[in-house]
Amino acid sequence: MSTNSEKSPLRFGPFEVTSQVFYTTPYSFALVNLKPLLPGHVLVCPQKPHKRLTDLSAPELTDLMQAVQRVQRMLARHYFTTSSTPSSPGNESQQEKEDSNGREEEEEEERGLPEDGSFNIAIQDGAEAGQTVPHLHVHVIPRIRGATAKSGDGPGDKIYEMMADEHGNVGGALWDRENQNGDSGRPRPGGGFPRIEDADRQARSMREMEEEARLFRDVLGRLEREGS
Repeated sequence: MSTNSEKSPLRFGPFEVTSQVFYTTPYSFALVNLKPLLPGHVLVCPQKPHKRLTDLSAPELTDLMQAVQRVQRMLARHYFTTSSTPSSPGNESQQEKEDSNGREEEEEEERGLPEDGSFNIAIQDGAEAGQTVPHLHVHVIPRIRGATAKSGDGPGDKIYEMMADEHGNVGGALWDRENQNGDSGRPRPGGGFPRIEDADRQARSMREMEEEARLFRDVLGRLEREGS
C-alpha cells in the first residue's frame, strides 16, 4: 500500500494524472476529480487501462474493490462526524456549541466511520452507459449528512442524471484541459439521461487538485499509522 505517487507516471486512459493521485496499490490507484459532482468525489481505477469490468483478472478485481473500501474509509474520516447525524442546523444550544468548540481533539476522534454518512459508488461500464474515458473507473462520492446527503422526504436524487451528463463527463473535462483548439474528438456524455447544462460548474485548477490529493494522502497516512 502506498499513499503517494512518487514512482512511474500514472495514466488515466490517455491522460497523465500522477500529481492528482493520492493512493496506489499493486493493481489500482485513486485520484481526485477535475470536476467533482460533490465535495470528495474521487475516482478509483485499475493501473492497467482495462476498459470494462469484465476485463479485470480476479486479483485486479479484488484489489480494486479493496481500494474502493479504503478510499471510503479515508473520505469518511475526512468528511463525516458522528455529530452529523443530528438534529437540524440551528438547534444546538449555546452551551453545546461551546462544548463542541472546546473539544476539537475529541471531535477528531469521532470522525472516520462510513456509517456516519453515505456514499454513491458507481461504474459506467462502457460508452453507452456514459463512460467517457476508455479506462475503467469507480466513482466514489461521499454524501454528508446535513450538507450533501439526499433528503429522505425530498425529490428524487438527480446525481444519477448528472453523472450521465456533462456534469459527469470526466473524459470531456480532461480533454478540455489538454486540447485548446476545438472540440473535434472530445468525449461526449451519455447513458440514457437528458442533458442538463450547468454553465457555472467549472473545472478546478491543477493546484487545487494537487492540494486535495496531498490532503487525502495525509488522511490516509493517519489511518495507516492508527492501524485503521
